[in-house]
Amino acid sequence: MDPLARGVLPICLGQGTRLMDYVTGGLKRYLIGVKLGVTTTTYDAEGELVRTGDVSGLTREMVESTLQSFIGLIHQTPPMYSAIKVKGQRLYKLARAGIEIPREAREVEIHSITVVDYAPPELVLEVESGKGVYMRSLAHDLGEVLGCGAHVAALERLSCGAFLAQEGITLEQLEEAAGEPEGWQKHLYPVDWVLRDLKSISVGDQAERFLSHGQSINLGRPMSDAGYLEPFRAYSTDGRFLAVVRFDRATQEWKPDKVFQIEHQSPYAPISTPS
Repeated sequence: MDPLARGVLPICLGQGTRLMDYVTGGLKRYLIGVKLGVTTTTYDAEGELVRTGDVSGLTREMVESTLQSFIGLIHQTPPMYSAIKVKGQRLYKLARAGIEIPREAREVEIHSITVVDYAPPELVLEVESGKGVYMRSLAHDLGEVLGCGAHVAALERLSCGAFLAQEGITLEQLEEAAGEPEGWQKHLYPVDWVLRDLKSISVGDQAERFLSHGQSINLGRPMSDAGYLEPFRAYSTDGRFLAVVRFDRATQEWKPDKVFQIEHQSPYAPISTPS
């Protein structure tokens, strides 16, 4: 996250790193403090002043009306101070060297923007967005459209997919847990926790062996509730999480997408009769 940001930051370890796309691909909610009337080099409070603008005539209605144009699928240009690579170089490294290069606008999606508080020049927004949205660019672009300039003064990520800030663990708590019998590992979620919203299947021993070698399996029955290559969770007869699989209607087979080697029973395993 940005240096001034706080809030939830999901961390994947071990086999869990293979599910990072399910973590980052989920919806995100932010609480953003925006200062209107001041533009900075980094689009946040840590940057150098670029210019100032007048906000005296700016009403809440004007702000809310302008924000409507940022909702939905939009094209957003990432800031120079970002970790995006262009021709093998991080943009923020170029920016620190005083080099600014053209950046291509990317299509991103913002689902909702709510004005939480407005006391000019301070503006507080709650934003729900998809992957890849830069809140600093949102604040900067809002200031440009309003004609007064703006930057992010405070930023908190309230949620990232199913991970909520109020359920997070602080670094201090992890350090304290290191001396306890179960250690910091007691704060870890099972690998398949992030997949709880997916449908699931249970498979027998032979199918488990095939999946463990990355081979497709046929359970011998049609799947009327499976969408085209929809991801499912697959479990062993004793409830161990085995893989993320997708059903191929053309071959009537379950194709492994991601295979795992988990020794312990999962609390999210289905209660069903395996095939």
